Amino acid sequence: MLGRSWAALLESGGIDHVVTTREQFDLSRPDMIDDVIGERFTHVINCAAWTDVDGAESDPDGANLANGTTVGALARRCAQTDAMLVHYSTDYVFNGQACEPYTVDAPHDPINVYGQSKSLGERLIAESGCSHLLIRTSWVYAPWGRNFVITIAGAARQRERLQVVDDQLGRPTSTEHLANATQRLIQARAAGVYHVTDGGQCTWFDFATYIAGAVNPACRVEPCASSAWVRPAPRPAYSVLDISATQTLIGPMPPWEANVDAVLAGIDA
Repeated sequence: MLGRSWAALLESGGIDHVVTTREQFDLSRPDMIDDVIGERFTHVINCAAWTDVDGAESDPDGANLANGTTVGALARRCAQTDAMLVHYSTDYVFNGQACEPYTVDAPHDPINVYGQSKSLGERLIAESGCSHLLIRTSWVYAPWGRNFVITIAGAARQRERLQVVDDQLGRPTSTEHLANATQRLIQARAAGVYHVTDGGQCTWFDFATYIAGAVNPACRVEPCASSAWVRPAPRPAYSVLDISATQTLIGPMPPWEANVDAVLAGIDA
């Protein structure tokens, strides 16, 4: 989702870039890095990750390789070539027990394997000494790929009733907004750790209710507890990231409702 958004953004801006496929660079193959990352790149933007949260529970080695070990190797290669590494991390590095937005320097305490693997990647980037812009984000969606907005929109068109959890709070993030905001951070010479999401916050129930209302108001969305959906990986109850530093540097984040409207309009476009 994010790679496609970045490619479109760079293409529209006439910015010279190379997009790699999984065949050219696979996160499970750190030995491929030196061949892909040459001396001519000023920035390396890593949009790839192991994102199967539940699947990570049964394959921690795979998740830690993709999100941790290979990311560390990528960071070390960027240090060698003097390129800035732009890398994306997640709200899942936190435990979800907070009652106010997580600041960029809040301590890590992941509650599932996916979060642990992303936390490992963050640590290895810091240890590499490379120039980097590490962006944490959350609840990512786009007009393409597999994501919550497309899933709920499709279900709402076909069904009269949906049940969605109402006890997890966070910030949705459009990948088109995420790529654009990241580019503006780069242009502002930002470095270190920043948080980027849509503006505002909501529960998954609020999120689904808005989507369903936009595509089929006749579909009834009902709230339920997370305990109603037994899943291999526990989810943090509170995932709100503090985006104040980002907004100070590049301006307000657009509200999630506006970004959802744009994504719904772009589905299958």
